[in-house]
Amino acid sequence: MAQETDIRIRSALVTRDQVVEKINRGEYLVIAADESVLNDLPSGNWIAGTIPYFMTSEGGKADREHVFVNTIEGIQPSNAPRITLYDINSISRIAQEAPEHGFTILILPAMSEVHSSYAQNAPDFPNMYFSPIVGWISGVHLDDIGSRAAKVGFGPARGMLFDQQAVAMHVPLPSHQLANINIVNLFNQGHGPEIKFKSTGFSVSDCTINGEAANLADYIKYAKIDTRLPLVANYSGVMINVSIQQVDEANQKVDLYAPVFSDISYRFAQPVENYIESFNKELSASASENISFSCNCILNYLYSELEGKKTRELTGPITFGEVAYQLLNQTLVYLSLTGGSR
Repeated sequence: MAQETDIRIRSALVTRDQVVEKINRGEYLVIAADESVLNDLPSGNWIAGTIPYFMTSEGGKADREHVFVNTIEGIQPSNAPRITLYDINSISRIAQEAPEHGFTILILPAMSEVHSSYAQNAPDFPNMYFSPIVGWISGVHLDDIGSRAAKVGFGPARGMLFDQQAVAMHVPLPSHQLANINIVNLFNQGHGPEIKFKSTGFSVSDCTINGEAANLADYIKYAKIDTRLPLVANYSGVMINVSIQQVDEANQKVDLYAPVFSDISYRFAQPVENYIESFNKELSASASENISFSCNCILNYLYSELEGKKTRELTGPITFGEVAYQLLNQTLVYLSLTGGSR
C-alpha cells in the first residue's frame, strides 16, 4: 500500500508574474496582496485577501507590489482541497463543511456583513471546534481607509473580488498528520475595574463598571485609558482581546474591531513593554515546531512598531483581524502540521 503524502505549506513573498505561473501550474494557493495586484488574476485553485502589509523573512513591511503566497504542497488529486465562497446566509455552514480530518483556511473582508456575522455568531455555529479553522480578515492600506473596501478573491472564477463574501479552502490531511491552531496573545487582563455590556456588538455605549451603570466612552476619557490596549475577557484561562477602533465622544460610543459579548467580564489589558522580547518568550514556551501558516494583527504592527522587525521564523500577512475558530484581535495566530514523515 502506497504511503500517503505529507501536506506541507510553504510561504514566500513573490512577484505577481510568479503567482500567475503558480496559478497556471494548478497549485493550491492562499494569497495576500494589494487589490491592484489581485485584480484579474487567472482562474485557478486559490483564495485571496486584500492586504499590503506582511511579515517577511526580513521583517515587517508595507508593500503594494508584491504578493505573499502560501503554497499547499503534497496534494493528491483524489483528496484535493475544496474552495468555497460564503455569504451572510451560508457562513454558518463552514464548520459542517470542513474536512473530517484536515483544516480550513478562511478569509473574511473587514467591516462586511459576513465579517460581522462570523464575529458575533461563530462560537455557536454547528460543529464548530471539531475541525481547525484558521485565517484572517482582509483589509486595505491604512491610507485607503474610507476610500476602498477590503475584498477577498475567489480563484475558481477569474478576476472575481468580493467585498461582502468570505472565501475558504478546506484542506484534507492524510491520516498520519494533525493540524493544530495556536494563539500568541501578549495581553492579559489588567487590574482595572470589571466592565460588562448588556448586548453583543461592534459598537458600545452603556455598560456597567464594577456593577455601576456607566458609559464606556466617558470612562475612557476620564480614566485616560490608552486605547492601544484592548479590552480582554478571560475565557477559562484563554485571553480574548477586543480592540478599540475609535472613541466617539460626541455620540458617547466606542467602535470596536471585534464584538463584545453580553454578560462577559472585560478589563483593559496590562501594557506590554517590549513586544519582540515578549513575543519570543511566549513563542519559546509554545510548541513552535512545524509551523505552516501564520498571520499577525495590524494593530501589533502599528503599536509595537514591527516594521523591519522579525517575529522569529513566522511570516505571513499582517491583517485586520485573525481567525482561530472565532474572530480575534491583536494576536498572532499560527497553524502547525504535526506527524509528518519528513
